[in-house]
Amino acid sequence: MKMGAASSYRSRPPPRNLSMDRPWTVHGEVYQTSVAVGLMASKTLYKRKNITSTEQPFFCMSSLANFDPEIAGVIEKERLRQINGLELIASENVVSKAVLEAMGSIMTNKYAEGYPGKRYYGGCEFHDVAENLARDRMCQVFGAEHANVQPHSGSQANQAVYFAYLGYKDRILSQSLTQGGHLSHGSPVNITGRWYSIFHYGVDPETETLDYAVIEDLARMVRPQMIVCGASAYPREIDFRAFQEIADTVGARCMADIAHIAGLCATGYHNSPVGVVDVVTTTTHKTLRGPRGGAIMCSKEDAPTIDKSVFPGMQGGPLMHIIAAKAVCFKEAMTPAYKEYCGQIVRNSRAMARVLAEEGLDLVSGGTDNHLILLDLTGVSANHEHLTGLAAETALGEAGITVNKNTIPREQLSPFVTSGLRIGTPAVTSRGMKEKEMEQIAYWIATVVKDIARDRTSKKAINEVREEVIALASNYPLYPEVA
Repeated sequence: MKMGAASSYRSRPPPRNLSMDRPWTVHGEVYQTSVAVGLMASKTLYKRKNITSTEQPFFCMSSLANFDPEIAGVIEKERLRQINGLELIASENVVSKAVLEAMGSIMTNKYAEGYPGKRYYGGCEFHDVAENLARDRMCQVFGAEHANVQPHSGSQANQAVYFAYLGYKDRILSQSLTQGGHLSHGSPVNITGRWYSIFHYGVDPETETLDYAVIEDLARMVRPQMIVCGASAYPREIDFRAFQEIADTVGARCMADIAHIAGLCATGYHNSPVGVVDVVTTTTHKTLRGPRGGAIMCSKEDAPTIDKSVFPGMQGGPLMHIIAAKAVCFKEAMTPAYKEYCGQIVRNSRAMARVLAEEGLDLVSGGTDNHLILLDLTGVSANHEHLTGLAAETALGEAGITVNKNTIPREQLSPFVTSGLRIGTPAVTSRGMKEKEMEQIAYWIATVVKDIARDRTSKKAINEVREEVIALASNYPLYPEVA
């Protein structure tokens, strides 16, 4: 990459809605935008103990503030960090007010071990209704025959599938963590890597995309009991049908982990593995925009085995307040607005990828088909030392842009340092940002990355971009109804 290359966006004026003079409000206190915006509010938190109902948006935590001001203060600072910054973590999103209300409901007060109609405690009749709604809605959203909504996380959903069908040291063929896979797909530091015999496929070294012929050859050699497809850092569309065909060829089960792309699969912006592969796992946050949790979809034939593996096999009482919130997010996923939202995620990713490439940054696989972009920073160098993912993550964080370091194909550095950067658009899309804003954000990312590559101690671009980030964020509140 040419460090001195002129930017095609450098002379472009900021978007019209970027007002550097716009004031913002916290609990009735008005401030002018500044770099210290996240710290200023802490001085005025919860000055009034007697807050009327009309002054209590759902963020107002009067009971918590009175009893535990330390935690209340931490939560408030995190709220300010989110509203005054740009969250570009590919696995993060902004849930709706309705989802938040369900998560914070009295459904948390009740144990409901078992499944609807077959609980181990009394008083579960309304929890049965909530769980049935969640299961039925998920089946409707994805076209699934059966859904289990009890897993506490995507990783636990994966473990439940392994536990259902595999024995100790059975063979799993999955995508390598360093080349886009997930920790729970067989990393040696994860229980899957210790309990099962793990074999990995990766991406083609030239195209940096999956080569299904190579994967099939590997499967024929390994003869796994299970093939896992799905990724946490793969920017291209996955051919789930090809994976199932490979699994059928070698007599293996095929599990698709769609945690990252579930929303895109549900709305047609990515092909869906539901009804194609043997079993599908997912988280309910990320592109689904629901509470943090997991779920499993399978055939009616496999339903008893999967359900028994989740409970009592892997966990005890389900988190009923979270299951209620899952039901809410599945209902949201049925709306035309949600489908448009998922389409906007993809359009935003492509717009951002285009500008990053125009700015001279290297994109793994050359672009994106989904919600994420993976940057290869090995070409961003000065004095024969390339910029690390950790350094880029830190600098962009100081500028108010939250991303995460990530391994890339042919990674040579530690996972704590990395040579890559993962960027995602779901959260900023939830705030209403579109292609124009993505172009501006991409330019800011490139500006900061190239500036610190020249001089690791430089704060010039960081400080300039931070001011502009705050101004942009102020025009796209997390929750407009309480902004």
